[in-house]
Amino acid sequence: MTISNAFQTFLNEAPEHAKAWMGAVLGLDGASALDKKTEELAYLAVLAAARLTSGIPFHVQSAKAAGASREEIISAVLIGLPAVGNIVIEALPVALAAYDGEG
Repeated sequence: MTISNAFQTFLNEAPEHAKAWMGAVLGLDGASALDKKTEELAYLAVLAAARLTSGIPFHVQSAKAAGASREEIISAVLIGLPAVGNIVIEALPVALAAYDGEG
């Protein structure tokens, strides 16, 4: 899976911070009642709404590995339209390129 340059730099240059961060991530993941596919789709919606596109390829690939369809990826990215407006469409090309193996 593709890890963004920013996150890879974080892992390499701040390993203790990264270890603490990943501990929190794994703890939150373990506490979630959502199945893996639903969790990844929900996370994609949050990334799109927050304009955090660097993490989208990784999470699209995770969602796809968990069984998400291309249409579900599109829906997850666009679900924030009513709440945050068309800023979410910025994430659509990134998400589709990752799903189609171009990103």
